Amino acid sequence: MKRSDLQQKARQYINGRWQSGVTSGLSENPSDTREVVTEYARADRSQAELAIRAAADAFPHWSQSTPQRRADVLDQIGSEILARREELGLLLAREEGKTLPEAVGEAARAGQIFKFFAGEALRVSGSQVLASVRADVQVDVTREPLGVVGLITPWNFPLAIPAWKIAPALAHGNSVVFKPSELVSACGWALAEIISRAALPAGTFNLVMGSGREVGQALVDSPLVDAISFTGSVATGELVLQGAARRRAKVQLEMSGKNPLLVLADADLARAVDCAVQGAYFSTGQRCTASSRLIVEAPVHDAFVAQLRQRLASLKVGHALERGTDIGPVVDRVQLARNLAAVASAREEGAEHVCGGEALQRATVGHYMSPALFLARPEQRIAREEIFGPVACVLRADDYAHALQIANDTPFGLCAGICTTSLARAMHFKRHAKVGMTMVNLPTAGVDYHVPFGGRKASSYGPREQGRHAAEFYTSVKTGYVHA
Repeated sequence: MKRSDLQQKARQYINGRWQSGVTSGLSENPSDTREVVTEYARADRSQAELAIRAAADAFPHWSQSTPQRRADVLDQIGSEILARREELGLLLAREEGKTLPEAVGEAARAGQIFKFFAGEALRVSGSQVLASVRADVQVDVTREPLGVVGLITPWNFPLAIPAWKIAPALAHGNSVVFKPSELVSACGWALAEIISRAALPAGTFNLVMGSGREVGQALVDSPLVDAISFTGSVATGELVLQGAARRRAKVQLEMSGKNPLLVLADADLARAVDCAVQGAYFSTGQRCTASSRLIVEAPVHDAFVAQLRQRLASLKVGHALERGTDIGPVVDRVQLARNLAAVASAREEGAEHVCGGEALQRATVGHYMSPALFLARPEQRIAREEIFGPVACVLRADDYAHALQIANDTPFGLCAGICTTSLARAMHFKRHAKVGMTMVNLPTAGVDYHVPFGGRKASSYGPREQGRHAAEFYTSVKTGYVHA
């Protein structure tokens, strides 16, 4: 394998110092598996516990710091990320496989998130002074930081998701132990390297890279970790919840989705197809908000499928850094195998294959896959299980009521979209879709950073992420009584 141009080995960052790991690992470029993006240090449980102890020791000082100091730190981090967004985007595209424009956009989003929470550090909210029901008694309600927060993040948004966890944690006065996915260790290290220069007290922010079995489990088990925010699979999220619940730690989970996009007979069909392509296939379908169930009213079903098939045939699948690439590679060989197995399962269950779903060969050896489309029934696995790849199915609906019923018939509830020109249908859908986020005439995979993010049912657990609502997770409410 050839070495990348990232010269410095990615190391742990514990108690204000860069440290080697117990073992090491390699992250590779999914567009060209011959290229090693970085060699990274892997921590074990004992190293993770050192980081947790450092965070616990740092918490008293950071939690008592002024709002201005927190704002200055976060603003500095955000400014550097934005100044280096092209460089960081290039690293992200090489390590995770997003197309370069998407990767640069994600890097910019990470910088914007830190900038937003720099402002939030100064906009201390939630404090109230109230009159008591008793004479001569005053009541005040305040928010306080939790303590040590463990942050476990996935590979699909290796800069943005860590940013929307780290930034509010620090803004509200908590100390952090950050564990990124091993598939994107270089991105995790690059973000930590920027944060390390932001004049934080030693131990306030710590990076530990390693397996979920050791590093992740240490965060779940440690009595010094007051809260855990996790983004990943339902199966792992349930283990995090069970482990944290045993010691009554605060938990926030963002997990899977099987998100519907409804296309009604009155929809602008060209817009609907565009929403489906962007929502289901861009970022290689590797988004929890991807619209993998396309529920289409019968009168426009065939026309929609024909136009969508034509659009998919025009998309370029290729190296993430090549100009004009629409869909990059799948993140690794394991995920590619899962995607291909899901396609094979759909065929076996009788879903009608429209196009795509094959492994592709390109000039460089990578994990390439053509975007797949099936016509399915609601009970088939392809319509019920998250695949996390460029795979979607179309479900025929008799009318709007039937489409809404199909949309809500799922254990997940992250987001849902509708394409229609009827304001009445759009408003009804927004009220009755059993999800945390709705989109009207927009792709399901596209959210803003200053508003709440999260879902219902098996998709999410605990307070919402992002925006001002992040305070609900990263702080604790205290009520005080004073006799005048």
